[in-house]
Amino acid sequence: MSQSVPPPPPGNPFADHAYPQAPAPAPVRDNVGLGVAAAFAAALVTAGIYGGIIGATEYQIGYAAVGVGYLIGLAAGKAGGANPALPVVAAILSLGAVYFGQLLGLAIAASDLLHVTVTELLFQRFEFLTSLWKEDAGPMTFLFLAIGAYASFAAAKKSAA
Repeated sequence: MSQSVPPPPPGNPFADHAYPQAPAPAPVRDNVGLGVAAAFAAALVTAGIYGGIIGATEYQIGYAAVGVGYLIGLAAGKAGGANPALPVVAAILSLGAVYFGQLLGLAIAASDLLHVTVTELLFQRFEFLTSLWKEDAGPMTFLFLAIGAYASFAAAKKSAA
């Protein structure tokens, strides 16, 4: 006579130890490409926001640079995992995002004074815009670049753990 498995008890069949539940699949981690893509997308968005803040207030705000770096690092770490290259990539992207945010803010502020559009300054008169940035750049400008990069590096390492 063949033995058969007894029918499952009523209710949740996985509550009984005779029917163990399979473990959930582990989340995908250490995907460098996804981490870089997420960090790049975050860099584009945060550079625009940072530039808008600078253009509206006509001041560089250090906490905003920290936020730019933190969000880029967070995106890289959460999406890409614990790959040791991601904090470095996130810091480099943060430098670019803070720089382009400063350029955008300068373009917003200068567009009113020069009676030209922001897009014209960014795409047709970029050399003029960068020369304005160089004239305006001081120790605080470079400090904000460094703060953003450090925040990005630290956030990428911490969020990947």
